[in-house]
Amino acid sequence: MDMTFLRASFLAMLFFLTACNDPTPVAKTDSPAATVLEGKTMGTFWRVSVMNLDKTRTDELRGKIQSQLDADDQLLSTYKNDSALMRFNLSTSTSLWPVSEAMADIVTESIRVGYKTNGAMDVTVGPLVNLWGFGPNKQPMTTPEQAAIDDARARTGLQHLTVINQYGQQYLQKDIPDLFVDLSTVGEGYAADHLAALMAQEGISRYLVSVGGALVSRGMNASDKPWRVAIQKPTDRQNAVQAIVDINGHGISTSGSYRNYYELDGKRISHVIDPQTGRPITHNLVSVTVIAPTALEADAWDTGLMVLGPEKAKEVVRQEGLAVYMITKEGDGFKTWSSPQFNSFLVGDKN
Repeated sequence: MDMTFLRASFLAMLFFLTACNDPTPVAKTDSPAATVLEGKTMGTFWRVSVMNLDKTRTDELRGKIQSQLDADDQLLSTYKNDSALMRFNLSTSTSLWPVSEAMADIVTESIRVGYKTNGAMDVTVGPLVNLWGFGPNKQPMTTPEQAAIDDARARTGLQHLTVINQYGQQYLQKDIPDLFVDLSTVGEGYAADHLAALMAQEGISRYLVSVGGALVSRGMNASDKPWRVAIQKPTDRQNAVQAIVDINGHGISTSGSYRNYYELDGKRISHVIDPQTGRPITHNLVSVTVIAPTALEADAWDTGLMVLGPEKAKEVVRQEGLAVYMITKEGDGFKTWSSPQFNSFLVGDKN
Protein backbone atom coordinates (compact mmCIF):
# COMPACT_ATOMS: atom_id res chain seq x y z
CA MET A 1 0.00 0.00 0.00
CA ASP A 2 1.52 3.29 -1.05
CA MET A 3 -0.36 6.58 -0.63
CA THR A 4 0.50 10.25 -0.47
CA PHE A 5 -1.36 12.91 1.49
CA LEU A 6 -0.90 16.62 0.77
CA ARG A 7 -1.74 19.49 3.08
CA ALA A 8 -1.92 23.24 2.63
CA SER A 9 0.06 23.86 5.78
CA PHE A 10 1.87 21.71 8.31
CA LEU A 11 0.94 22.47 11.90
CA ALA A 12 1.66 19.17 13.62
CA MET A 13 1.84 15.54 12.63
CA LEU A 14 -0.51 13.41 14.65
CA PHE A 15 -0.26 9.67 14.51
CA PHE A 16 -1.59 7.42 17.20
CA LEU A 17 -3.21 4.11 17.92
CA THR A 18 -6.63 4.00 19.51
CA ALA A 19 -8.93 1.14 20.39
CA CYS A 20 -12.20 1.25 18.52
CA ASN A 21 -15.37 -0.73 18.22
CA ASP A 22 -16.87 -1.68 14.89
CA PRO A 23 -18.27 1.48 13.22
CA THR A 24 -21.59 -0.31 12.66
CA PRO A 25 -22.75 -1.56 16.07
CA VAL A 26 -24.86 -4.66 16.43
CA ALA A 27 -28.54 -3.69 16.57
CA LYS A 28 -29.12 -4.99 20.09
CA THR A 29 -30.18 -2.49 22.70
CA ASP A 30 -29.26 -4.86 25.51
CA SER A 31 -25.64 -5.39 24.38
CA PRO A 32 -23.40 -5.00 27.42
CA ALA A 33 -20.91 -2.15 27.31
CA ALA A 34 -17.24 -2.74 27.99
CA THR A 35 -15.90 -1.87 31.43
CA VAL A 36 -13.10 0.65 30.91
CA LEU A 37 -10.39 1.15 33.52
CA GLU A 38 -7.62 3.75 33.20
CA GLY A 39 -4.60 5.03 35.06
CA LYS A 40 -0.98 6.16 34.85
CA THR A 41 2.27 4.24 34.75
CA MET A 42 5.83 4.60 33.43
CA GLY A 43 5.25 8.26 32.59
CA THR A 44 2.34 7.39 30.31
CA PHE A 45 -1.24 6.09 30.52
CA TRP A 46 -2.73 2.62 30.68
CA ARG A 47 -6.21 1.59 29.60
CA VAL A 48 -8.02 -1.72 29.97
CA SER A 49 -11.36 -2.52 28.33
CA VAL A 50 -13.00 -5.79 29.36
CA MET A 51 -16.29 -7.49 28.59
CA ASN A 52 -18.66 -9.28 30.96
CA LEU A 53 -16.95 -8.07 34.12
CA ASP A 54 -19.04 -8.30 37.26
CA LYS A 55 -19.36 -4.78 38.64
CA THR A 56 -18.39 -6.03 42.08
CA ARG A 57 -14.96 -6.91 40.69
CA THR A 58 -14.20 -3.51 39.15
CA ASP A 59 -12.29 -1.97 42.05
CA GLU A 60 -10.46 -5.20 42.77
CA LEU A 61 -9.33 -5.56 39.15
CA ARG A 62 -8.28 -1.90 38.96
CA GLY A 63 -6.15 -2.41 42.06
CA LYS A 64 -4.50 -5.53 40.66
CA ILE A 65 -3.75 -3.76 37.38
CA GLN A 66 -2.18 -0.75 39.08
CA SER A 67 -0.20 -2.90 41.50
CA GLN A 68 1.21 -4.98 38.68
CA LEU A 69 2.13 -1.93 36.61
CA ASP A 70 3.76 -0.32 39.65
CA ALA A 71 5.85 -3.48 40.03
CA ASP A 72 6.76 -3.38 36.33
CA ASP A 73 7.88 0.22 36.75
CA GLN A 74 9.94 -0.76 39.78
CA LEU A 75 11.58 -3.40 37.62
CA LEU A 76 12.38 -1.26 34.56
CA SER A 77 12.54 2.39 35.61
CA THR A 78 15.68 4.44 35.01
CA TYR A 79 14.22 7.27 37.10
CA LYS A 80 14.26 5.28 40.36
CA ASN A 81 17.68 4.45 41.70
CA ASP A 82 16.25 1.52 43.65
CA SER A 83 14.63 -0.15 40.63
CA ALA A 84 15.97 -3.57 39.65
CA LEU A 85 17.38 -2.15 36.42
CA MET A 86 19.05 0.84 38.06
CA ARG A 87 20.69 -1.33 40.70
CA PHE A 88 22.36 -3.17 37.82
CA ASN A 89 23.23 0.09 36.05
CA LEU A 90 24.71 1.73 39.15
CA SER A 91 26.84 -1.28 40.00
CA THR A 92 30.37 -1.33 38.60
CA SER A 93 30.58 -5.09 38.98
CA THR A 94 31.28 -7.15 35.88
CA SER A 95 30.33 -10.38 37.65
CA LEU A 96 27.08 -12.28 37.08
CA TRP A 97 24.14 -10.17 38.29
CA PRO A 98 21.01 -12.10 39.32
CA VAL A 99 17.81 -10.83 37.67
CA SER A 100 14.21 -11.96 37.37
CA GLU A 101 13.00 -14.18 34.56
CA ALA A 102 11.03 -11.21 33.19
CA MET A 103 14.13 -9.01 33.04
CA ALA A 104 16.11 -11.73 31.30
CA ASP A 105 13.33 -12.24 28.74
CA ILE A 106 13.06 -8.51 28.00
CA VAL A 107 16.81 -8.11 27.49
CA THR A 108 17.02 -11.29 25.41
CA GLU A 109 14.33 -10.05 23.02
CA SER A 110 15.98 -6.64 22.85
CA ILE A 111 19.36 -8.15 21.95
CA ARG A 112 17.75 -10.40 19.33
CA VAL A 113 16.08 -7.48 17.58
CA GLY A 114 19.23 -5.40 18.04
CA TYR A 115 21.21 -8.00 16.10
CA LYS A 116 18.53 -8.19 13.36
CA THR A 117 18.65 -4.39 12.94
CA ASN A 118 22.45 -4.20 12.88
CA GLY A 119 22.56 -2.49 16.25
CA ALA A 120 19.89 0.14 15.51
CA MET A 121 17.83 -1.21 18.41
CA ASP A 122 20.31 -0.86 21.26
CA VAL A 123 19.19 -0.91 24.90
CA THR A 124 22.70 0.09 26.01
CA VAL A 125 22.23 3.52 24.43
CA GLY A 126 21.47 4.91 27.90
CA PRO A 127 24.54 7.23 28.11
CA LEU A 128 23.48 8.88 24.84
CA VAL A 129 19.84 9.11 25.92
CA ASN A 130 20.97 10.81 29.12
CA LEU A 131 23.41 13.09 27.28
CA TRP A 132 20.62 14.40 25.04
CA GLY A 133 18.26 14.91 27.99
CA PHE A 134 15.75 12.11 27.45
CA GLY A 135 16.65 10.11 30.54
CA PRO A 136 16.88 11.15 34.20
CA ASN A 137 19.28 13.97 33.25
CA LYS A 138 17.96 17.42 32.38
CA GLN A 139 17.87 18.67 28.81
CA PRO A 140 21.18 20.24 27.74
CA MET A 141 21.33 24.00 27.32
CA THR A 142 23.51 23.67 24.20
CA THR A 143 24.14 20.96 21.64
CA PRO A 144 26.56 18.38 23.12
CA GLU A 145 30.12 18.58 21.86
CA GLN A 146 31.41 15.78 19.64
CA ALA A 147 33.88 14.77 22.35
CA ALA A 148 31.01 14.23 24.80
CA ILE A 149 29.10 12.22 22.18
CA ASP A 150 32.17 10.06 21.47
CA ASP A 151 32.69 9.47 25.19
CA ALA A 152 29.06 8.37 25.61
CA ARG A 153 29.23 6.12 22.53
CA ALA A 154 32.31 4.41 23.94
CA ARG A 155 30.15 3.22 26.83
CA THR A 156 27.48 1.64 24.61
CA GLY A 157 27.14 -1.51 22.54
CA LEU A 158 25.11 -4.70 22.80
CA GLN A 159 28.34 -6.72 22.61
CA HIS A 160 29.03 -5.55 26.17
CA LEU A 161 25.80 -7.08 27.57
CA THR A 162 25.13 -10.78 28.11
CA VAL A 163 22.09 -12.71 29.31
CA ILE A 164 22.80 -16.00 31.07
CA ASN A 165 20.05 -18.54 31.78
CA GLN A 166 20.86 -21.23 34.29
CA TYR A 167 18.66 -23.79 35.98
CA GLY A 168 16.34 -21.79 38.22
CA GLN A 169 18.21 -18.48 37.87
CA GLN A 170 18.90 -15.82 35.26
CA TYR A 171 21.73 -13.30 35.15
CA LEU A 172 22.88 -10.19 33.32
CA GLN A 173 26.56 -9.47 32.87
CA LYS A 174 28.40 -6.44 31.50
CA ASP A 175 32.04 -6.33 30.51
CA ILE A 176 32.50 -2.59 31.06
CA PRO A 177 31.74 -1.22 34.55
CA ASP A 178 29.68 1.82 33.50
CA LEU A 179 27.38 0.17 30.95
CA PHE A 180 23.92 1.73 31.28
CA VAL A 181 20.92 -0.27 30.08
CA ASP A 182 17.74 1.65 29.20
CA LEU A 183 14.67 -0.52 28.60
CA SER A 184 12.21 2.34 28.15
CA THR A 185 11.93 1.49 24.44
CA VAL A 186 10.39 -1.89 25.27
CA GLY A 187 8.82 -1.23 28.65
CA GLU A 188 5.36 -0.40 27.32
CA GLY A 189 5.28 -3.55 25.22
CA TYR A 190 6.31 -5.75 28.13
CA ALA A 191 3.76 -4.12 30.43
CA ALA A 192 0.96 -4.60 27.87
CA ASP A 193 1.81 -8.30 27.51
CA HIS A 194 1.95 -8.60 31.30
CA LEU A 195 -1.53 -7.07 31.57
CA ALA A 196 -2.81 -9.56 29.00
CA ALA A 197 -1.41 -12.36 31.16
CA LEU A 198 -3.18 -10.85 34.18
CA MET A 199 -6.48 -10.88 32.28
CA ALA A 200 -6.01 -14.57 31.56
CA GLN A 201 -5.23 -15.25 35.22
CA GLU A 202 -8.43 -13.45 36.18
CA GLY A 203 -10.48 -15.58 33.81
CA ILE A 204 -11.16 -12.64 31.45
CA SER A 205 -11.23 -13.74 27.80
CA ARG A 206 -12.54 -10.58 26.08
CA TYR A 207 -10.31 -7.56 26.55
CA LEU A 208 -8.13 -4.89 25.02
CA VAL A 209 -5.23 -3.56 27.07
CA SER A 210 -2.85 -0.73 26.28
CA VAL A 211 0.16 0.89 27.90
CA GLY A 212 1.26 3.99 26.04
CA GLY A 213 1.46 3.02 22.38
CA ALA A 214 1.49 -0.76 22.92
CA LEU A 215 -1.74 -2.76 22.74
CA VAL A 216 -2.88 -6.38 23.05
CA SER A 217 -6.40 -7.76 22.55
CA ARG A 218 -8.31 -11.02 22.83
CA GLY A 219 -11.88 -12.05 22.06
CA MET A 220 -14.75 -9.82 20.96
CA ASN A 221 -15.81 -6.28 21.83
CA ALA A 222 -19.25 -5.04 22.89
CA SER A 223 -20.55 -5.45 19.33
CA ASP A 224 -19.42 -9.08 19.21
CA LYS A 225 -16.76 -8.10 16.69
CA PRO A 226 -12.99 -8.38 17.07
CA TRP A 227 -11.31 -5.51 18.88
CA ARG A 228 -9.87 -3.15 16.30
CA VAL A 229 -7.21 -0.47 16.26
CA ALA A 230 -7.55 2.72 14.24
CA ILE A 231 -4.52 4.44 12.73
CA GLN A 232 -5.06 8.16 12.32
CA LYS A 233 -4.29 10.08 9.18
CA PRO A 234 -1.49 12.66 9.39
CA THR A 235 -3.91 15.58 9.00
CA ASP A 236 -5.24 18.42 11.12
CA ARG A 237 -8.46 16.46 11.64
CA GLN A 238 -7.92 14.70 14.93
CA ASN A 239 -10.39 11.89 14.24
CA ALA A 240 -9.51 11.27 10.59
CA VAL A 241 -8.91 7.53 10.37
CA GLN A 242 -6.48 6.26 7.77
CA ALA A 243 -6.79 2.53 8.36
CA ILE A 244 -8.30 0.02 10.75
CA VAL A 245 -6.60 -3.22 11.72
CA ASP A 246 -7.80 -6.32 13.52
CA ILE A 247 -4.95 -7.35 15.82
CA ASN A 248 -6.85 -10.03 17.72
CA GLY A 249 -4.32 -12.35 19.30
CA HIS A 250 -1.37 -10.08 18.49
CA GLY A 251 0.45 -7.10 19.92
CA ILE A 252 0.82 -3.75 18.18
CA SER A 253 3.16 -0.87 18.95
CA THR A 254 4.15 2.42 17.38
CA SER A 255 7.22 4.60 17.57
CA GLY A 256 7.19 8.18 16.31
CA SER A 257 9.68 11.01 16.17
CA TYR A 258 6.84 13.47 16.80
CA ARG A 259 6.00 12.05 20.21
CA ASN A 260 8.90 13.19 22.35
CA TYR A 261 11.17 16.04 21.33
CA TYR A 262 12.39 19.51 22.29
CA GLU A 263 13.91 22.51 20.54
CA LEU A 264 17.66 23.19 20.90
CA ASP A 265 19.73 25.73 18.99
CA GLY A 266 16.83 26.20 16.58
CA LYS A 267 16.51 22.49 15.78
CA ARG A 268 13.98 19.86 16.76
CA ILE A 269 15.71 17.18 18.83
CA SER A 270 14.04 13.77 18.54
CA HIS A 271 14.10 11.33 21.44
CA VAL A 272 15.07 8.57 18.99
CA ILE A 273 18.87 8.28 19.17
CA ASP A 274 20.95 6.61 16.47
CA PRO A 275 23.59 4.47 18.27
CA GLN A 276 25.89 4.66 15.23
CA THR A 277 26.13 8.46 15.19
CA GLY A 278 25.31 9.14 18.82
CA ARG A 279 22.86 11.81 17.68
CA PRO A 280 19.07 12.10 17.36
CA ILE A 281 17.67 10.90 14.04
CA THR A 282 17.15 13.48 11.29
CA HIS A 283 15.65 11.40 8.47
CA ASN A 284 12.08 11.75 7.19
CA LEU A 285 10.57 8.65 8.78
CA VAL A 286 8.09 10.03 11.30
CA SER A 287 6.28 6.92 12.46
CA VAL A 288 6.56 3.12 12.50
CA THR A 289 3.83 0.71 13.57
CA VAL A 290 4.52 -3.00 14.01
CA ILE A 291 2.17 -5.93 14.60
CA ALA A 292 3.84 -8.99 16.14
CA PRO A 293 2.96 -12.05 18.23
CA THR A 294 3.65 -10.02 21.38
CA ALA A 295 3.61 -6.33 22.20
CA LEU A 296 7.17 -6.65 23.53
CA GLU A 297 8.41 -7.85 20.15
CA ALA A 298 6.44 -5.15 18.33
CA ASP A 299 7.86 -2.51 20.70
CA ALA A 300 11.41 -3.65 20.06
CA TRP A 301 11.02 -3.72 16.28
CA ASP A 302 9.35 -0.30 15.98
CA THR A 303 12.30 1.34 17.76
CA GLY A 304 14.94 -0.35 15.63
CA LEU A 305 13.12 0.40 12.38
CA MET A 306 12.56 4.00 13.45
CA VAL A 307 16.30 4.45 13.93
CA LEU A 308 17.16 2.88 10.57
CA GLY A 309 15.10 5.27 8.47
CA PRO A 310 12.70 4.36 5.65
CA GLU A 311 14.91 2.60 3.10
CA LYS A 312 17.03 0.52 5.46
CA ALA A 313 13.91 -0.26 7.51
CA LYS A 314 12.13 -1.60 4.42
CA GLU A 315 15.07 -3.89 3.71
CA VAL A 316 14.85 -5.38 7.21
CA VAL A 317 11.05 -5.65 7.00
CA ARG A 318 11.28 -7.60 3.75
CA GLN A 319 14.11 -9.80 5.03
CA GLU A 320 12.35 -10.65 8.29
CA GLY A 321 8.78 -10.78 6.92
CA LEU A 322 7.47 -8.21 9.42
CA ALA A 323 4.01 -6.63 9.60
CA VAL A 324 4.91 -2.93 9.42
CA TYR A 325 3.23 0.38 8.56
CA MET A 326 5.41 3.46 8.05
CA ILE A 327 4.74 7.16 7.51
CA THR A 328 7.36 9.45 5.99
CA LYS A 329 7.36 13.22 5.62
CA GLU A 330 7.46 14.18 1.95
CA GLY A 331 7.60 17.96 1.39
CA ASP A 332 4.29 19.40 2.60
CA GLY A 333 2.65 16.01 2.76
CA PHE A 334 3.03 12.48 4.05
CA LYS A 335 3.52 9.15 2.38
CA THR A 336 2.59 5.79 3.84
CA TRP A 337 4.00 2.34 3.14
CA SER A 338 2.97 -1.01 4.53
CA SER A 339 4.25 -4.54 4.11
CA PRO A 340 2.10 -7.38 2.74
CA GLN A 341 2.12 -8.93 6.21
CA PHE A 342 0.62 -5.75 7.67
CA ASN A 343 -1.97 -5.55 4.92
CA SER A 344 -3.31 -8.94 6.00
CA PHE A 345 -4.43 -7.32 9.26
CA LEU A 346 -6.25 -4.47 7.53
CA VAL A 347 -10.00 -4.36 8.02
CA GLY A 348 -10.52 -1.35 5.81
CA ASP A 349 -8.80 1.63 4.25
CA LYS A 350 -10.59 4.87 5.09
CA ASN A 351 -8.79 6.96 2.49
